[in-house]
This record gives sequence, structure tokens and C-alpha cells, in this order.
Amino acid sequence: MTNYAVKQTALQRLSKFFVTLLQRYLPDPFIFAIVLTLVVFVLVMPSTSQGPMQVVEAWAGGFWKLLSFSMQMAMVVVTGHAMASAPAFKRKLAMLAGIAKTPGQAILLVTAISAIACWVNWGFGLVVGAIFARELASKVKGVDYRLLIASAYSGFLFWHAGLSGSIPLAIAGGANISTVTNGAVTSAIPTSATIFSPMNLTILAVMLVAIPLLNRLMHPAAQDTVTIDASLLEEEVVEAPKTEKMTPAERMENSRTLSLLLGAMGFAYIIYYFITNGFALNLNIVNFTFLFTAILLHGTPKSLLNSVSQGARNCSGILLQFPFYAGIMGMMTATGDNGASLAGVISQWFVSISNETTFPLFTFLSAGIVNFFVPSGGGQWAVQAPVMMPAGAALGVDAAKTAMAIAWGDAWTNMIQPFWALPALAIAGLGAKDVMGYCIMALLGSGVIISLGFLIF
Repeated sequence: MTNYAVKQTALQRLSKFFVTLLQRYLPDPFIFAIVLTLVVFVLVMPSTSQGPMQVVEAWAGGFWKLLSFSMQMAMVVVTGHAMASAPAFKRKLAMLAGIAKTPGQAILLVTAISAIACWVNWGFGLVVGAIFARELASKVKGVDYRLLIASAYSGFLFWHAGLSGSIPLAIAGGANISTVTNGAVTSAIPTSATIFSPMNLTILAVMLVAIPLLNRLMHPAAQDTVTIDASLLEEEVVEAPKTEKMTPAERMENSRTLSLLLGAMGFAYIIYYFITNGFALNLNIVNFTFLFTAILLHGTPKSLLNSVSQGARNCSGILLQFPFYAGIMGMMTATGDNGASLAGVISQWFVSISNETTFPLFTFLSAGIVNFFVPSGGGQWAVQAPVMMPAGAALGVDAAKTAMAIAWGDAWTNMIQPFWALPALAIAGLGAKDVMGYCIMALLGSGVIISLGFLIF
């Protein structure tokens, strides 16, 4: 047996260990959110000198602060599903999926496509990756469906270092930057120093090679492979009534003219948006584009309604769990009489053990920990920037590097935080325990690459 084969088998064994472990012990993501809520509740009181009711008040005060974002994420699932279920779109996906002839090629392809899509825009990549994985599962025999979806989700690692990264975009805009960073940064930091810096581009390039290969090498042996019946991935087809038997109402529901007119209005705005704003993607314009693409591709309002009805069934996890994470964020950021928050305490501890060389690495690690409890790039920046940016400035660390360390840390532990996986899992029809074992391996592999990047540069 060659050394390559030995390494591959060892990697398969390790990934199988994590998959088996999490299949047995990882509960539903809602239980995970409950446990996090209780853990943070207990930790906040001694760390910030707050009483139980103060913490409960902070929890309840934050509970509904993600309502707008929750609706956006639900629309990501619904509009993405509606677009992907349109026959014309499915044909294009099938053509792209046809490139892969073997399970290994399918894993490499879905990881690369998802990574590139997430780098362009995280909402777009999250949906397209999961949809493309489903298509590959129906085309490529013998591919492990769990690993396929995990590979699609691993592309999410590339989010914060990409064009839709909330932290580099926030500091590039310069709005309120001095206040957020406690005066450590007083002017905007261009994306040439963050997203397009040599350090960031090098980390991205290495990751774009390493993560697809890592996912490929994890593919289980034939006897351990879990496949899915392609027929289970087919959408329910609702036959339109025959034209001569339609009532006036049914004629309107099945009117291609109405869909065409509505789609034309939508795309008129989409074209106007990109002309006036450039390639500035955000969740709203992504969802808007998905929706009106679906309207045109489905051809009739009735076909669209049937697809949306099916897609809406996948939103329960988002609707139930996101308020609890908003409550956790409320507790993490609440300050007690001593002026400290739990997120700030965690950040301060890492600052206390850092020097100029190790500070970016420890900032990255602290951001990874905070991300468990504050799984929002904007929220994480709000709680860590006031601590880490002044500390970095005091140690002589470049502000752009400190900001990117926070950004990469926020992306890194998304691999084992079910919050962001919920839309992808909803589209795939899987649970967190089905994919998180493989995601742990992506976490470990990417952690080594990113850590070395911050130490070397």
C-alpha cells in the first residue's frame, strides 16, 4: 500500500469517528441553541456582575432583534428553492453536474463551486451550493449524500474574506468606524488592504485547493457510504388543468402573460440596481433576483405558488431558532455595573496573552469562540472591535490585519455552528448531525491554514 493510500485511509477513519460521534451525541440544532442559552446565562453573571433578572432582561431584550434577518434567511430558502425547482434551471444545473463522473469528482466540484459562489456573495453561495449538491446526488452514483452537503456548506468558510464580508465592507465604508473601534481607527480601510491584500489572497488560494481535496479524501469507503434515492429529490409535479376546462380564475392563475409582465418589472429594477450601485450584492437584491428569476422560469403564477409552498416547509428551523440566537447575543453583549460584557471578557483574555506576533492569531481564535454565541458578522464586529482594534493598535499591529483576523474567526467556527447551516440543511432535507462530523474536519484543516497565514504574514 502506498503512503498516499495510508494517509487517505487514516483520514477516512478520522472523519468516520467524528461522523459517528456526532450522529450519536449531537442533538437537534434547537437543543443546541437551548444549551447555548443556558451556558451563556450562567457565564454572564460572574463575568459581568449582573444579577439573574438583569441577564434575563438582556436575553428578552435581544430576542426579537433578528426578525428582519430571519425573514431574509427564510426568503433565501424559499426563493432559492423556487428558482432551483424551475425546469429550465434544473436543466442547466444538470448540465453542470454532468461534469462529475465519479463521487470524488462530485465532491471536488461542489466544494469549488460553493466556495467561489460564497466568496462572491454568502447568501447566493449558501443556496446555490446546497441546490447543486442535490443535483449532483441525483446524477452521480455512489456519492455520499452527507459529505456532499457538508462539502457544499464548507464553501461558507470563504464568506468573510470575500466580496460580501460584512467586516471588511464595514470598515471600507468608514461609517461610524471611530466610535465602533474606540478611536483606534479614524478613517476607512480600503478593500485593497483587507479582501485583496496579499495575506488574504494567499490564504484564499491555499484554501481553495486544500478544502476540496480534504473533502474528497474524506469520502467513505463503499460499505460506509450513505446515498440517497434520486426519486426522493424530485419535486411534486402539479398538473395544470386543461385550457378548455379552466374557470376565469384558473386562467389567471395559469397565465404566462401575468408572470411575464411581473418578471419584466422585477428585472427592470434589477438592471437599474446594478447600473446605479455596481456589483454590490446584499441579501435583499439576491433574494429579489432569485424570486423574479423563479417567476419567469416557472412561467405561471400557479407553478410558482406550488414551488413556494413546498419550499416554505423548510423554514421551520430558521423561524424557531433565530430568535433564541438573538437572545444569546443580547446576553453576550449586555454590560454590567463593572462595564464588562461576556464577549468583551473573552476578547480581553486573549489580548492579555498576546504580543505583536501572536496577536492576529489570538484575535482569530477569540473570534472563533465568540462566534459560537454571536453568529453574526455585524454583531461580532460590534462586540469585538471596541476591544481588539485598540489592543492591536497599542501593539503596533496593522488595523486591516486585526479586522481580517476577526472576520476569518467568524467564518471559521461556522463549520460547527448550526445557525448558518440551517438554510442549507433545509434545502438538503438533512439534520445537523448528518453533516457536522465532516464539518469538524473542515474546521480543523482550515484552522491550520488560516493560523499559519496570520503567523507568516
